[in-house]
Amino acid sequence: MSSRLVPDALWEIVEPLLPGFRARPQGGGRAAIDDRAVFTAIVYVLTSGCAWRHLPPSFGVSVPTAHRRFTTWVRAGVFDELHRRVLDRLGAGGDLDWSAAILDAAHVRAKRGGSLTGPSPVDRGKNGSKIHILSDADGIPLVTAVTSANTHDSVMLQPMVAAIPAVRSPRGPRRRPGRLRADKGYDYPVHRRWLRARGIVPRIARRGVDSSERLGRYRWKIERTLAWLSGYRRLTMRYERHGENFASFLQLAAALTCFKKLTK
Repeated sequence: MSSRLVPDALWEIVEPLLPGFRARPQGGGRAAIDDRAVFTAIVYVLTSGCAWRHLPPSFGVSVPTAHRRFTTWVRAGVFDELHRRVLDRLGAGGDLDWSAAILDAAHVRAKRGGSLTGPSPVDRGKNGSKIHILSDADGIPLVTAVTSANTHDSVMLQPMVAAIPAVRSPRGPRRRPGRLRADKGYDYPVHRRWLRARGIVPRIARRGVDSSERLGRYRWKIERTLAWLSGYRRLTMRYERHGENFASFLQLAAALTCFKKLTK
């Protein structure tokens, strides 16, 4: 199972990103734990959706250790950097389609309260979060974010586009798509002006003008991306009290999705 969850090619990318073990000057303390075993346990939690306390003992990692190491790596930005490194490899091979970017969001119910949660307008006011995804023209996730469920989709358009990392490409680093495609929830003149000022052609559905049938010509790609991410069961229901932990699970899922594209 370990080699399936974390193959050697993935571990080669992950290992250099992890903070090294530092022995205490006064000596003593616990011995360093195998980072690959911990990372595999985290991927298992993300994939299966199991609670930390149900982590199988076959991984050889205690539950407190796995959770503590996860939060440490979240603070160190390991999962953000992993996503960017995989994107670099895709971009260098010409596997990213920069002709357009697609933006969308989805609601996730939260089991408990915490940061980045709020009453969901599409789930009878139940507590939840909203995940935001910006992909390339083929649905490969470039940027992810988490907000409270009552955050309007349009609020995140500019932050998501601005957060596109400088990704390697055969012609040098690139971070600007040719177009931005989005549904009617993002249809505001301020966003169209902002995109044009940055050389990005807005292809945002217009309220009262564009039919819902026409939207499906491109929308299915980002919906497929959301389906890929929902295949990681930890993302179908939010259990994390801290929003940054849930956002890191989302980032890790995006990195693994990109890695699968890389190995095809």
